[in-house]
Amino acid sequence: MEKVDVIDRRILNLLMQDSRQSSRQMASQLKTSAATVLSRMQKLEKSGVIKKYSALANYEKLGYDVEVVINIKISKGKLFQVEKKIAVHPNVFAVYDVTGDYDVVVIARFQNRRALDAFLKNIQTYDFVEKTHTTLILNVIKDERMGV
Repeated sequence: MEKVDVIDRRILNLLMQDSRQSSRQMASQLKTSAATVLSRMQKLEKSGVIKKYSALANYEKLGYDVEVVINIKISKGKLFQVEKKIAVHPNVFAVYDVTGDYDVVVIARFQNRRALDAFLKNIQTYDFVEKTHTTLILNVIKDERMGV
């Protein structure tokens, strides 16, 4: 792909603010044509810069009041095996390889403490999970995508 320029970045930022806006709306804000916006969006999609379009849900309004960060220590080089197993769980929305005392950070949401408890007890039975450390998120101060 050609280098991402200032116009491409402005298109990306507009899409991250509201992916439902039309190419005409974006073109008006960018002082360019809708055809330019569309062709650049297609270029960004084709190159993989734009991975997908999605809606951001308010999980608290959907009943998912318990949000946690789970640090996991994995043994015997089975990191990817364990991560893949955890990543398919419907309450898990992020799995990261990290440095430090733990190997994996999982971010998940649950409707209640019982559901969280069941999830934790389940992953603690996985082969190669040495230990977990769970932190309850009390308040979210910022949770938004970074501009480019």
